[in-house]
Amino acid sequence: MRSLLLFLSICILFFSSCNSSKNITYFQDIPLGQNISTVKSSDIEVMPKDLISIVVSSKNPELATLFNLPKVSYQAGSTTSNENAGTQILGYTVDSGGNIDFPVLGTIHVAGFNRKQLSSMIKERLLNENLVNDPVVTVDFLNLKISVLGEVKNPGKYSIDRDQITLLEAISMAGDLTIYGKRNGVFVIREKDGNRITYKMDLRSSETFSSPAYYLRQNDVIYIEPNSTRSGQSTINDNNVKSVSLWMSIASFVTTLAVLIFK
Repeated sequence: MRSLLLFLSICILFFSSCNSSKNITYFQDIPLGQNISTVKSSDIEVMPKDLISIVVSSKNPELATLFNLPKVSYQAGSTTSNENAGTQILGYTVDSGGNIDFPVLGTIHVAGFNRKQLSSMIKERLLNENLVNDPVVTVDFLNLKISVLGEVKNPGKYSIDRDQITLLEAISMAGDLTIYGKRNGVFVIREKDGNRITYKMDLRSSETFSSPAYYLRQNDVIYIEPNSTRSGQSTINDNNVKSVSLWMSIASFVTTLAVLIFK
């Protein structure tokens, strides 16, 4: 009897260990040394409510100044004229129609362009309208952010400092999933054209790489769903002491039964 119980215990531990590994291991179906198809990467595009900076440079600085917003001096978070203060370039806020009011050129539709495309479009207009003979146009995003919530080590809002960022990079920025995070319960909530689209992803599968949400966009919200263990913990509080007592009684009974069997 003792040998049978010991064997069963070992089997339970073995299979529970295998099951746990399947629940937490990333990309279990990826074949080593083989190519995996991924969604086509694309740069982040300008959207309404974005804040962007556009700087025009030229061999004639006075001429280029006409197309640039003034720089604001600041120190310790306050606007100041101190010589030791830093400078910050003001940006253009894209309106709900996807437009900005650009010096001299007037209203320009910028939504849907990535940085390179927008730079080329403005440069072409400056040349075609004989406003600047040798323009160099630099476009930057000033307020790109994503939010990571749920079962990660460091949930919060993170700034994006490049044109492309993947879901895995965002999770890495947040310190990776905790042991309580469901690898198959990763949601990306995206606002597009006034609507919210939710994508559900499974980090245990290579299909993550082909998801349209693999490459993130500004203001995306990533939510990691808690597993059943974490969800169960939320029910343990001062209002359900009776439930805790019940489980403690069951555990005590099982322990007593085991002692009697092994005697």
